[in-house]
Amino acid sequence: MRAGRVFAYGAAAGLLGDQLLGDPRRGHPVAAFGRAAGAVERVLWRDHRGWGALHTAVCAGGAVALGAVAQRAVRPSRTASVALTAAATWAVVGGTSLAREARAVGRALEAGDVEAARDRLPHLCGRDPQALDADGIARAVVESVAENTSDAVVGALVWGAVGGVPGLLGFRAVNTLDAMVGHKSERYRRYGWASARLDDVAGWPGARLTAALATVAGGDPRGAVRAWRADAGKHPSPNAGPVEASFAGALGVRLGGTLSYGGRVEHRPVLNTAGRAVAVPDIERAVRLSRRVGLLALGVSAAARLLVKGRTS
Repeated sequence: MRAGRVFAYGAAAGLLGDQLLGDPRRGHPVAAFGRAAGAVERVLWRDHRGWGALHTAVCAGGAVALGAVAQRAVRPSRTASVALTAAATWAVVGGTSLAREARAVGRALEAGDVEAARDRLPHLCGRDPQALDADGIARAVVESVAENTSDAVVGALVWGAVGGVPGLLGFRAVNTLDAMVGHKSERYRRYGWASARLDDVAGWPGARLTAALATVAGGDPRGAVRAWRADAGKHPSPNAGPVEASFAGALGVRLGGTLSYGGRVEHRPVLNTAGRAVAVPDIERAVRLSRRVGLLALGVSAAARLLVKGRTS
């Protein structure tokens, strides 16, 4: 079986597994990677970019190497190759968990229980929940759904199409490292620099594909394109900007504005200024848009892999 078909069948099975089963409650491979990366950090940490770059190389390189060894080991068996790709895809994508957490916050807001929504929000994003009212929580959820559609689903599928199992594991490793050490705290301002920059590079193609697919799958293609073109560059993140702007335009809402992370207040530009304020029902609309984008991304990634491998075989 050609490598293109292995990826197409395996990625489809893995994405289906995520939708049916979600993430495992215990023993998640990404959590195991996080523990290993934390152990490496305890050994290597210095307030220096070079040591942080070494940490990134060891952890991300180790994930890629593990994927390459496993993929090579099962290559003689078509069934095992598809199964490995399916297992890797299921392990690294997180669309179902993203939808579950977003809907849990939405249900709490619908019931008028803002405190319960605040308690649940940290499962989804790093905002300071106590600084948010109900509307602010709803906006934070929609923004998180948009950004994580790229990080937790589309980006992984793109790199899986490029590099097979090593690409899947490598992308998730880079994304996890950025979440662990890539933020601008005093401890990680230098040490996490390499992880943050590598995540920007790795996330670039998935973010653009996510934005493009949101314009196709959303309810207002023209609005999505207009917001993407006008506002994406205003966002401090080169990858979250296109994704959040296109989601804002597709859903007809305004995103961005004032937010708080770890006690630090940021005043971000508003995305899609022509839209209305986010309301609680928009959480479900964002989740459904995220699901459609994920399925379209599977089709695009699988087709691209089949086309490229078909030409080179």
